[in-house]
Amino acid sequence: MTRLLVRGIPAPQGSKRHVGHGILIESSKAVGPWREAVRGEAQRAFSEPFLGPVGVVLVFQFPRPAAHYGTGRNRATVRPSAPLHPSGRPDLDKLTRAVLDGLTMGGAWKDDAQVVELMARKMYGAPGCAIRVTELGED
Repeated sequence: MTRLLVRGIPAPQGSKRHVGHGILIESSKAVGPWREAVRGEAQRAFSEPFLGPVGVVLVFQFPRPAAHYGTGRNRATVRPSAPLHPSGRPDLDKLTRAVLDGLTMGGAWKDDAQVVELMARKMYGAPGCAIRVTELGED
C-alpha cells in the first residue's frame, strides 16, 4: 500500500474544447497545475509501477467559504447552519479523473484501467487530496 498527500486546491478535469485543426484544450486552466502536482507526488511515492489490479481511495479537501463562519469574535467558529459537506462544484467524478491521470503520468501503474476499486469523497479541511493505492491480489 502506498499513501501520498497532494496539497493545494483540487481541480477537476472537465470537458475539452476543440479549437480547430484537431487541437483540443482543457476547459479548466487549473487542471494542468493540479495534475502536475499529483504527478510529482506520485513520482516521489512510487519507485516502481503496480502491475496488477489496484484499489484507490481519494479524499478531496476544500477550504470552507468565509460565509460558513461567524463574524466578529465568532469569526473562527463555523456557523451551525453551515453545510457539513461541499456538495456543490466541482464534481467528484471530474476531480477523480484528474487525479487518476496524474497518478498514471507519475508512474503509479502502467494504465489506469488497472484501477478496479475506487472510493472518493469530498470534505472540508486543509486543501488537498489524500491518496491511498493498494495492490489487490488476484482471486
